[in-house]
Amino acid sequence: MADFDYDVLVIGAGPGGYVAAIRAAQLGLKTACAESRETLGGTCLNVGCIPSKALLHASEFYREAATGALAKMGIKTEGLSLDLDAMHGQRKDAVKQLTGGVEFLFKKNKVTWLKGHAAFVDANTVEVGGQQVRAKNIVIATGSSVTPLPGVEIDQQVVVDSTGALELAKVPERLVVIGGGVIGLELGSVWGRLGAKVTVVEYLDQILPGFDGEVRKEANKIFKKQGFEFRLSTKVTGVAVAGGKATVSIEPAAGGAAETIEADAVLVAIGRRANTDGLNLAAIGLAPNKRGQIEIDHHFRTQVPGVWAIGDVVPGPMLAHKAEDEGIAVAENIAGHTGIVNHDIIPSVVYTFPEIAGVGLTEEQAKERGAVKVGKFPMLANSRAKTNHEPDGFVKVIADEKSDRVLGVWVIASVGGTMIAQAAQAMEFGATSEDIAYTCHAHPTHAEALKEAAMAVTGKPIHI
Repeated sequence: MADFDYDVLVIGAGPGGYVAAIRAAQLGLKTACAESRETLGGTCLNVGCIPSKALLHASEFYREAATGALAKMGIKTEGLSLDLDAMHGQRKDAVKQLTGGVEFLFKKNKVTWLKGHAAFVDANTVEVGGQQVRAKNIVIATGSSVTPLPGVEIDQQVVVDSTGALELAKVPERLVVIGGGVIGLELGSVWGRLGAKVTVVEYLDQILPGFDGEVRKEANKIFKKQGFEFRLSTKVTGVAVAGGKATVSIEPAAGGAAETIEADAVLVAIGRRANTDGLNLAAIGLAPNKRGQIEIDHHFRTQVPGVWAIGDVVPGPMLAHKAEDEGIAVAENIAGHTGIVNHDIIPSVVYTFPEIAGVGLTEEQAKERGAVKVGKFPMLANSRAKTNHEPDGFVKVIADEKSDRVLGVWVIASVGGTMIAQAAQAMEFGATSEDIAYTCHAHPTHAEALKEAAMAVTGKPIHI
């Protein structure tokens, strides 16, 4: 290894970074991972995917009890009350177990954890924790952070970002969510289920940008039924805080009369941006693109030899599972194997109730490329959804008109995030809608709705 301390040094221990480090070590490479947090796992495990799901899961149980949904099934909950401290406690326990699990995996695979913030000295050297470390290959996996809203100060008390929204000490009576994307809707759902009146302010004319148009409209209807208020095509011009309350100033996105909304808490969730500050990229002649991301080739190499990049810090959807797959692929490429990620088949999930999931092209995107066939099946007609009292949503299959190859699948269902895995796998194998339609699905399951939607592509569903 000549004058190198490591074969591979990964900067960042989020889902992409820690997976890359473990895979590199598995392939026989001497590996280190630099991480400045006190725990491993990055945003996802510490203040993102994992803790938010813990609160979503717990708050859904509370909602079912509080709204009488359980009583209708013969489960009576007398004297229902909310212990928010306990709910936060089980969230923290889940985080502790999983971050500790990653630390165990580092030890098991002999990955060295370099504690501290890493910055480049040259293309093979970084300074971390007051020492310089040299590596033959360096992988940038620094993830992303919350995009600030100009003129709005985050105090993590009244005006919070996604991290602060996980830590609210009490349920706000009125919560304003700035941004109608995945994070805003998920965290808005948590506090809405626990009793907050939620208003979502979205600059665009519909929620969930990037999702299938029909799914976006149906989701809007479902959330409204759950008590959400939407102010679409609306921009926030300011947030003033006084006496522990907030006043949110808004006006039409196209211009018009201004108004204000009073709130006990405001969640700023307008997106995320790549973490490149502090890396000293200038030292290796590497400059981010106009969106602040690091450009890479198909093998995850940057323009600097020996320097690679994956995850949220590079172009593409900012999703943990995309970063994980890239982490495996980049390690395999460094080791001389062939690591590939099919970026056309990356599923997306919104973990609200019901869950909203999609993979591949939207109907709008597919039609831009050519003629398509579309099949839909409502969850209302699915026997398992019916018995579970989960009538909302549908499954939609989009296929090429000539070849019948599946181009996209979209799901709104209680277990949509799990259902979408079958669609992604089918598409990875180049499945046609007929392939899915003629695959036997267990009964009664939510997944039968995917089979029926595939049958509907040719106009032959059975149960509608």
